[in-house]
Amino acid sequence: MNLPFTPAFFAGMALSLSLIMAIGPQNAHVMRMGLRREHLWLTITVCVVTDVVLIAVGVGGLAQLGGLSAQVLGALTGAGALVLALYGAQAMRRFLQPAADTGVGAGQAVAMSRRQAIGAALAMSWLNPHAWLDTAVLLGTASLAYARPENAVFGLGAAAGSLLWFTALGAAMWRLGRRLDSPAVWRALDGLVALMMWGTAAWLVAGLF
Repeated sequence: MNLPFTPAFFAGMALSLSLIMAIGPQNAHVMRMGLRREHLWLTITVCVVTDVVLIAVGVGGLAQLGGLSAQVLGALTGAGALVLALYGAQAMRRFLQPAADTGVGAGQAVAMSRRQAIGAALAMSWLNPHAWLDTAVLLGTASLAYARPENAVFGLGAAAGSLLWFTALGAAMWRLGRRLDSPAVWRALDGLVALMMWGTAAWLVAGLF
């Protein structure tokens, strides 16, 4: 059986990579878990599986149905903005009180349980409106350019792009983890993550009005 390495496959991969490479909540979370060297591959698995499911939903029918309804999209956006605001507040607390919060520095970080790691990855994936828009809606809509079964091949390429990106990002952060294990680096990362998450949350809320 020949592998589906067709133009549709590479088009799906290229579009998936172009959408996912921007620093967003998922990427920031994977970066943090990689630098901490804690439940990284479990986190990556959750993120990739989420993307695969959403891509399948988009390619398999959401685009043909006209996308998410305004009510569902509004609810997802509001929930996502709240989650991002809360995670941003946690990151800002670590930034403002590095001595009082042992979340600074991979060697000093409070260890997460597997359940906590899965919960955090699920929140960053399923309650992240960007994940829904980029995968289910945008990739699903783009797949309409291909007739069946090429649209499924496009979806496979998009899923492969997600797997490639998160694996590469996680591996890079894992390798850099020990070299960047200093309170100053972690404090700067926490400040950047807080601002990014709050900015994204504000942008999402503004889009509701």
